[in-house]
Amino acid sequence: MFDISTSGEIGTAEHYALLKQQLAAVTEGEPDLIANLANISAVLFDQLPHLNWLGFYLMKNGELVLGPFQGKVACVRIPIGKGVCGTAVATGETQWVDDVHAFPGHIACDSASESELVVPIRFEGEVIAVLDIDSPHPARFKETDKQGIENLLPVLESLHWDQV
Repeated sequence: MFDISTSGEIGTAEHYALLKQQLAAVTEGEPDLIANLANISAVLFDQLPHLNWLGFYLMKNGELVLGPFQGKVACVRIPIGKGVCGTAVATGETQWVDDVHAFPGHIACDSASESELVVPIRFEGEVIAVLDIDSPHPARFKETDKQGIENLLPVLESLHWDQV
């Protein structure tokens, strides 16, 4: 049904621009939030190398609850302000962590994770979810990755978050 592939060097601005187009195409016309998040996590996990986990945590009743993801079994609930994901919600800012073991209060859902990038997603001005990306390689993420993932936010924030 879909053939998702990109050309050019992985991790470049061009690569992320193509991913943004692909995510827009794969979610176009689909109103179901969970279906869209599942496909988005599949596309990103497939197209971004050196990851061991990628997925969404959704705000529910004042805490983060596991949503669609790719990877091993994950933590189901994360309190706001705890770990990298909870810190992203508390601060409202992207968390870029080169060494998760040095991050105060890191929650080790997968012991293979060494670095992490967490981007908050907003709906009607409030953080409603996070996109969490883990790598088994220290310092896996670069500024181009941070910017590239943040540039996907218009697609992510245009989904039907009122379903959460």
